[in-house]
Amino acid sequence: MAKVYIGIDNGVSGSIGVLTETGSIFLRVPEITRSEQDYTKTKRNITRVSPGQLRQFLNQFRSGADKVHVMMERPMTNANRYRATISAHRCLECFLIILESLGFSFEYIDSRQWQKDLLPNGTKGAPALKEASKDIGLRLFPEHRDKILKQGDADGLMIAEACRRFYKE
Repeated sequence: MAKVYIGIDNGVSGSIGVLTETGSIFLRVPEITRSEQDYTKTKRNITRVSPGQLRQFLNQFRSGADKVHVMMERPMTNANRYRATISAHRCLECFLIILESLGFSFEYIDSRQWQKDLLPNGTKGAPALKEASKDIGLRLFPEHRDKILKQGDADGLMIAEACRRFYKE
């Protein structure tokens, strides 16, 4: 395995796609999350990424790789969606800590950038973009059919594909 391309669809409901010379891996982030008591006075739970599970998943790509390229989708920041924004940034911090501890460099990519490169022209609106990601992901990565259908999109794999195309040497 000479080169590894990792695409991260940031957030607790996102996904991670990994492309190697020998195949691909698709991990739904909800598979490595846990629910726990919120830190505010209001009684409710929050969802957090499990750092140990994330580290274990990503660590497998360190050995045997000449180079690991990581692209991570920029987290949502929207003052009108405060709780979702806080969740996205809490998840981002976990990803950053694990990536740095593993010695992986990374760069951010905007969703519009990879969608423009990989999805059909004229696709607009969140539902249509998710559907296009799912449809193209099913064609490019049929081995991940069940997980893509459960996730509702193939964003992590599509970001990994954008990463592969960007770093094609």
